[in-house]
Amino acid sequence: MSRRAFSMSIKVEGLSKYYGQQKAVNGMSFEAMPGKILGFLGPNGAGKSTTMKMLTGYLQPTSGRATLGGFDTQLQSLEMRRILGYLPENTPLYTDMYVREFLAFVADTYQLEHTAVKVKEVIDRVGLGEEQHKKINMLSKGYKQRVGLAQAIIHQPEILILDEPTSGLDPNQLSDIRTLIKDLGANKTVILSTHIMQEVEALCDQVIIIRKGEIVANSALTVLKSQHHTDSLEDIFRTLTN
Repeated sequence: MSRRAFSMSIKVEGLSKYYGQQKAVNGMSFEAMPGKILGFLGPNGAGKSTTMKMLTGYLQPTSGRATLGGFDTQLQSLEMRRILGYLPENTPLYTDMYVREFLAFVADTYQLEHTAVKVKEVIDRVGLGEEQHKKINMLSKGYKQRVGLAQAIIHQPEILILDEPTSGLDPNQLSDIRTLIKDLGANKTVILSTHIMQEVEALCDQVIIIRKGEIVANSALTVLKSQHHTDSLEDIFRTLTN
C-alpha cells in the first residue's frame, strides 16, 4: 500500500454513539481507501447519518475514534476539514445568496487562491452554468443539490463524504451527478451514504450494510453477491436488515 493511499484513508475504530440507553451506533469499525467508492447502506434509523456526522466531526462519539487522512476527527478537526468535502443530507445553503456569490464565499472560507477561477471550474463541473446568476432560493431541489456538491468539492478535497447526494435529482441530472461522483472516486476516498440500491450498484466498489447501529456486511459488492448467491443487492439488503 502506498504512503499516500494510507494517509488519505478513512479509519474507524470501535465508533459508538449512545443517547441515554439507546445505541444509535454500536462499536463500528471499518476502513475506506482511495480509488474505491464505499457505499454505506442501512434502513431508516439504522445510524447512517449519525455515523456520517461523527466522521465529519459534527458529532462527538460516545466512544471509539475515527481518523480522516490520519487526522483525528475530534482532536485535529481543523486539519481534517481542509482535506474533507462533506455533502450533508440536508445541505445548509445561504439561500438569499446568488450561486456564484455563495461559492465565492465558500472558496474564501478555505482561503483559496484565484477564487474566480475556482468558482468557474466547479460551476462547469457540476453543471450549474445556466443557474449561476440565480439566487439559491429560486433553484429547484435538484439544482440546490448541485450547489451543495459544488461547495463540497470546490477546495479539491482528498476525502469526500456524501450523504444522499442524488436526493431530488431528475433522471438526466442523476446520470450527470453519478458520472461526476464516479470520476471523483477514481483517485479520492469517497463514502456514499444512501438507501437507493441502484445508486450503490451504479457507483460503489465496496459495500457496508448496517442494522440497528451495527455492521452486518462489509465487503466488495461482487463478493457480497457471491456469498449470498444472488445478483440482487435489494434481496441481500432485506435479508440482512429485516
